[in-house]
Amino acid sequence: MSGAQPLAPAGWLARLGGGAGALRPALPALLFGLRLWASVCLALYVAFWLELDTPSWAGATAAIVCQPHLGASLRKGWYRLVGTVVGAIAIVVMTACFPQDRAAFLLVVAIWGAGCALVANLLRNFAAYAAALAGYTVAIIASDQLGATGGLNGQAFTFAVSRASEICIGIVCAGLVLAGTDLGGARRRVAGLFAGLSAEISAGFARTLATAGAEFEKTQTRRRELMRRVIALDPVIDEAIGESSELRYHSPLLQNALDGLVRALCSWRTVAVVLVCLPQQAARQEADALLAAAPEAFGATPEAEQAAHRLAEPARLFRRLEAAMAGLVALPAQTPSLRLLADQAAEGLAGMAKALIALGLLVSDPTRPGVRDRGRRRLRIPDWLPPLANAGRALVVIVAAELFWIVTAWPGGANTVTFAAIIVILFAARADQAYQISIGFIIGSILTVGVVAALLFAVLPNVETFAGFALRIGFVLVPIGTALALQWQPAVFTGMVTVFVPLLAPANPMSYDQQQYYNTALTIVAGAGAAALSFRLLPPLSPAYRARRLLALALRDLRRLATGRPPDTSEDWEQRMYARFALLPDQALPIQRSWLTAAFSAGVKIIRLRHLCRGLRLSPALDPALQAFARGDCTTARAKLGELDAVLIARPEEAALRARGLILAISAALTQHAAFFAAGAPG
Repeated sequence: MSGAQPLAPAGWLARLGGGAGALRPALPALLFGLRLWASVCLALYVAFWLELDTPSWAGATAAIVCQPHLGASLRKGWYRLVGTVVGAIAIVVMTACFPQDRAAFLLVVAIWGAGCALVANLLRNFAAYAAALAGYTVAIIASDQLGATGGLNGQAFTFAVSRASEICIGIVCAGLVLAGTDLGGARRRVAGLFAGLSAEISAGFARTLATAGAEFEKTQTRRRELMRRVIALDPVIDEAIGESSELRYHSPLLQNALDGLVRALCSWRTVAVVLVCLPQQAARQEADALLAAAPEAFGATPEAEQAAHRLAEPARLFRRLEAAMAGLVALPAQTPSLRLLADQAAEGLAGMAKALIALGLLVSDPTRPGVRDRGRRRLRIPDWLPPLANAGRALVVIVAAELFWIVTAWPGGANTVTFAAIIVILFAARADQAYQISIGFIIGSILTVGVVAALLFAVLPNVETFAGFALRIGFVLVPIGTALALQWQPAVFTGMVTVFVPLLAPANPMSYDQQQYYNTALTIVAGAGAAALSFRLLPPLSPAYRARRLLALALRDLRRLATGRPPDTSEDWEQRMYARFALLPDQALPIQRSWLTAAFSAGVKIIRLRHLCRGLRLSPALDPALQAFARGDCTTARAKLGELDAVLIARPEEAALRARGLILAISAALTQHAAFFAAGAPG
């Protein structure tokens, strides 16, 4: 071309470097696609070698278990194994109880699926996946023994052993491929998140003290966002636990660190609120006192540098925080506000110290402090309504699919029941996203029908060796796995990964019956479509409604606590509230996060104030204030707290000063969030 100038060598190198930089993020995704392909091929090869009845379940399991992160794959595989065994045992028991009664058997299958859907929505992360799997494993094995006519053939035990064996082979093969080709990075990722979040909280806390609370609105927005990010750590921690037996053994330390960051944010909020309520000069003096008592903990170090220090020397920083906490607790205070600020700052540092303990574990710091792990915590159910609604939907969908099969006598109806159960149980936990995800799954299934048809009827009939078979399915699995790892249309490619092997139905010899293939494809799409339709006709509770319910339940529990009903320890109350923070939808309004944080802080302070007043023999003076609080009468509650404060002024004990500080914090919360604390008040 006459107008074009040839590129100099440097220009070619720059262009090549730019292309490499653009492709670099796609390389891990491509590697995952190769691992997915290798896992499926290995599982199918072992299943063929063992001459199993349905090798496709081994390959399908390997595909489903594979995740872009090693820890997630191993954790998912383990819980899939647990869910499969539980479901297999359940279907054997059901068959033994109803050997000749098809209607009762199908009803019990539906009830079991609904019960598993309920448990799956009560649990979290991969434990929820195990419960869901136990539900639809029963449907899978039931479809095998019911056959085309729906009559029990008495082979439940044989089918249960076969399916469990095939699924276990898929899990083991996927685990071997992934563990052998992926070193895992969840541990480093969690360490980086803990370090970054704790550094941001520390820097924000220090900024609040440096400005004496003058930037309240700005820091309030930041605290709300940090709270959302802290809660989002939970599934990442679960992935890290899947990569390391050491982390699994010390998992309470990681959960304590997460709780500690929540507590640090709540302490930061209390300090900010109290400083805003004080006169400007008093706020400046008391903030300076805290900075002087803990200069290293609340220094002006940039966040990135703080995060790097936390990763490099968590044990040394932990000892610094311990010294700073001791200085704050021992800080001489003449006013209740200073006493409260010092105690809350020390509590915030204690929360960040828990994150440093976890960091010492994650980065394998040999000098990390030896802390005994706290025992496993009780399961907290923040709200029963969403799980019950999802369980009811699962029951309706499974029963409807079974009735449709019985009425139409469709030979593939059992497969429709199976896929309807899979989708309605598995995706219900995604709440308002369930319908969109199920639609994406259907689209992926339909695309896979076309792809597999091309393979079965145009490509594979000319293939005679397993190596040739594996090579050809690789041209499908590798791109699908790459797109899935890149999180491009994940619902669509999840559907493609899930149904690819069941549709292909590899066997020895292969079957190329077009009528049977399209009938199977139609049953899969029909089952997924029935589940998707259920999410439209019986929609999950909206995020706004769930957020309002969580706040109403938190306020109800707070009022019960004010009247002296359990919990009577701050640890128990905190655990209840942590569960509500974890369940609060991402779409919740910022003010709703503030209200939940205010309820958390108010509950802790009421419990502590009650204990202090009991020791000071002033419980009768506190009770009228708490009774007004329980009624939602904020004005009377503040007035009664003021009367108690007037009594405490004359008491010389340190406990009296701390009690006055707690009164100040509760009164400030009642003033700032009066609309929330008075919500639902009678009259």
